[in-house]
Amino acid sequence: MKYVTLGDSGLKVSRICVGCMSFGDRRGRFSWCVEEEEAGHILEACYQAGINFFDTANGYSNGVSELILGRAIKKYCMRRENIVIATKLWAPVGYIKGDEFEDPLTKYPAPDLLDQNGYVNAYGLSRKHIFDSVDASLKRLDLDYIDLLQIHRFDPNTPVKETMKALHDIVESGKVRYIGASSMWAHQLLEMQYTARLHGWTEFISMQNLHNAVYREEEREMVPALAKFGMGMIPWSPLSMGYLARPYQEYTESERGQKMGGKFMGKDLSDADIKINQKIEEIARKRGTSMAVVALAWSLSKPYMTAPIVGMGKIERVEEACRAVEFELSGDEVQSIDVLYTPKEVVGISV
Repeated sequence: MKYVTLGDSGLKVSRICVGCMSFGDRRGRFSWCVEEEEAGHILEACYQAGINFFDTANGYSNGVSELILGRAIKKYCMRRENIVIATKLWAPVGYIKGDEFEDPLTKYPAPDLLDQNGYVNAYGLSRKHIFDSVDASLKRLDLDYIDLLQIHRFDPNTPVKETMKALHDIVESGKVRYIGASSMWAHQLLEMQYTARLHGWTEFISMQNLHNAVYREEEREMVPALAKFGMGMIPWSPLSMGYLARPYQEYTESERGQKMGGKFMGKDLSDADIKINQKIEEIARKRGTSMAVVALAWSLSKPYMTAPIVGMGKIERVEEACRAVEFELSGDEVQSIDVLYTPKEVVGISV
């Protein structure tokens, strides 16, 4: 495994980050996720392979993802000083009562509905929710501190100054080491970073945004903004939710692809998407490897890339991700994928 620093910080992370959204409770929104027993073996394989970077969130399976990760850290004796645990906040965590598993973001999609159904002050980026959410995540993870706390989305209902001061104070408390951001518009990131800089508060060191060979809209403004602030890029869905891991005709053969109806974020596949998939398949066939390895190697080839976040539903996926770190595409191969891309509607940003 290879390691790099996350942005301009001194924090060293593996070139692959484990996406723990893949681990949870199948009763929730992610009915395709891997449950605890199997997830534990996958997490052990990741650690044994030298991957030290694990990303989860409070809202993944109502906190069950954090529980699974925390238990695996203890069970497989992962050295706490070596690993980097990243989690996120913004979302409400649903109630779990016996067999009842309520997903608030699906059941109550609007803020007023959340408030009316028991989730008032239990979501967003207010000072209250930030402190409450960190304490709850630490309890589920059974850890003393979080290495990287990320805001899952921008919150238009809370003043930026309040959010950035609360994040600074939670770092000062010792419960969090670093802070990061996730999918938002570049101007929102600039406002948050400059607010922190103006007051001498803790700044974000990373951005978790959507980026892959068939979705590159972040390269317009976000990538230059990250360079300006010395922030690392740790994108989600580098395989486009599995679309780039198999021939496009077989996309719906996976449980997740079937769940999404052969679409990505509710959008139909474009002609360019299909051509990119075919090109990755062609390169994989010529080079004697899998499409996932080629798609991840493409992601890792970009100079602004720190560590793509990879969901791992099987131990074989761990092996593929590790091979991708060593696998190098030629400049012509990268260009043959790049040239097929066409601009598309921005997705993955809530406001």
